[in-house]
Amino acid sequence: MDRQFEKYKGIHPGFVLERELKKRSIKQRPFALSIAEHPQSFNAIIKGKRSLSTALALKIEKGLDLDEGTFVMLQAYYDIKKEKEKQLKLTPNLRILRKSLFWDTDVDRIDWEKQAKAVIERVFERGNNDEKEEMTRFYGQAKIQSVLAG
Repeated sequence: MDRQFEKYKGIHPGFVLERELKKRSIKQRPFALSIAEHPQSFNAIIKGKRSLSTALALKIEKGLDLDEGTFVMLQAYYDIKKEKEKQLKLTPNLRILRKSLFWDTDVDRIDWEKQAKAVIERVFERGNNDEKEEMTRFYGQAKIQSVLAG
């Protein structure tokens, strides 16, 4: 991968491609046609709505005279970032938590990391032992103690 692209790890390769085309004053549609790609598909990639396939990445790299694998690696780093974000959105076992515990909130919309303090305080104030155990399992003893102590 080109060193100039190292700083773009975790960013959708379409956004990087759009920037590269603008830097070189290349229009999207003619470039897409020059590498035998449908302009609509190419635009969807540039807007971040589609992933970049390996075959297309190689065509783009050849068309822009970039090191082979540059955009493939950017796509891989982007996929890794998205997977990590998805794993962070894991939730506690919602079957253990009573609906009445979060009567004023849609449980499916709780951001369990950002709202950890409020969730922990509520469960340890109003929850039963099973709910408290689930929160301890999910957040860990250290986080529970730091929230309750502070």
